Amino acid sequence: MGAPNGQGEDLVALAAEAYVYGYPLVVALSTVERSMQEGFGPLAPTPFNHFAHAGPWAGPDVHAVSADDDTVHSIAQLDLSGGPIRLHVPDTDGAYYVMQFVDTWTNTFAYVGRRATGTGAGDWLIVPPGWSGREPGGLRGVIDAPTSVVSVVGRNACDTPDDMKRVRALQEQYTLTYLEPGTHRTGLPAPDPDVPADLRFFEQLRVWMADFPPAAADCAYQDRFQPLGLLEEGPSPYVCAGPALVRALTEGMTQGRARVEAAARPSTATLGGWEMDPHLFDYNLDHFGVGTIDSPEWKIADREASYLVRAVAARVALWGSHGYEAVYAHTRHDADGNPLSGAHSYVLRFEQPPPVEAFWSVTMYDAPDHRLVANPSGRYSLGDRTPGLVWGEDGALTVLISKEPPADPVAAANWLPAPDGEFRPVLRFCMPGRAILDGSYELPAIELS
Repeated sequence: MGAPNGQGEDLVALAAEAYVYGYPLVVALSTVERSMQEGFGPLAPTPFNHFAHAGPWAGPDVHAVSADDDTVHSIAQLDLSGGPIRLHVPDTDGAYYVMQFVDTWTNTFAYVGRRATGTGAGDWLIVPPGWSGREPGGLRGVIDAPTSVVSVVGRNACDTPDDMKRVRALQEQYTLTYLEPGTHRTGLPAPDPDVPADLRFFEQLRVWMADFPPAAADCAYQDRFQPLGLLEEGPSPYVCAGPALVRALTEGMTQGRARVEAAARPSTATLGGWEMDPHLFDYNLDHFGVGTIDSPEWKIADREASYLVRAVAARVALWGSHGYEAVYAHTRHDADGNPLSGAHSYVLRFEQPPPVEAFWSVTMYDAPDHRLVANPSGRYSLGDRTPGLVWGEDGALTVLISKEPPADPVAAANWLPAPDGEFRPVLRFCMPGRAILDGSYELPAIELS
């Protein structure tokens, strides 16, 4: 490749912009690839157009960051290059579930499930961009995919280990079938293996941008990256890139990564140090299908600002759902701002139950690994589905958080075991009420007992 159209620091700044813009695509497709080749968390390696289902109820032996025991995951990577895929979902008899559809740029563009479409059985047709074939009968609806590869992230509520039998029966009924004969991918488009390792990110971005174009407005924005070689077709410009381009790309990637990391650091907290952002996934501005809410409240007004938010979301919570489907809060500090530690005992008092339409829970994780905490009682979380909780006469719930089990029977019923060292609890609100989303429901502080 010849000398790039741009020099020095201007080209470095452009490469930093390209890193922020393209980071979600590269992370998402790298995860898709890993899901098929190595597995994803507790999920086994699974080819395109098949579901991978999580196995046993989550516990400390599940080596996944922030694993939860509220839901059991079912994930499928769809390839629509050979035509539409038909999804069948069973009747969950009122129990919470969701199938979330995410494109390669990490935009959630559709939901099927209790909040969005109810819990009855039905078939949904997922069609690739530009498809104009004939729809079969007997469908609940059609889901238009913005890209030819789609990640389907399924979650089924699971109340207890004994409830896994019911969930497994549901998992067996999720099916994906081809609508018509066609040739589907067995893998993703491959970057040139001769590209040096320190330029591999940009080679992945170049190849995958070409195969999975974004919305028209984003295509217009990414035209600015022409001087970096990101829009070149054919042989990779990075195999024998000149020193000026290599410097721009490597330094730009360093600056872009630092920008994402800085933006990912917590900036705001609610009462008691809880950090929660119901609008972390509002960067989808173009694709609103079944079950999504197409309104200004759930969109970032500034398109260019949305690219950084999108990168942060991919960094800290890939394939997370919109706040109106579920929202999480976490904290590392007590009401006085001190780090939470198993060396102390705490109380978490809910004067009123959190307003949700599905369920809520508080889960214990160690720090800094964010793993579920092993304990003799086998309790890793508690919430509105936990049997045996004792509520006060005033309707309040007082949760005791400590390493050692309390002697008092009432406190023991509401005990959330803590680890030896520092810890990080997470509050989960599934189908949260308006008061949680707008902040009028105040999350209680964790106080020393």
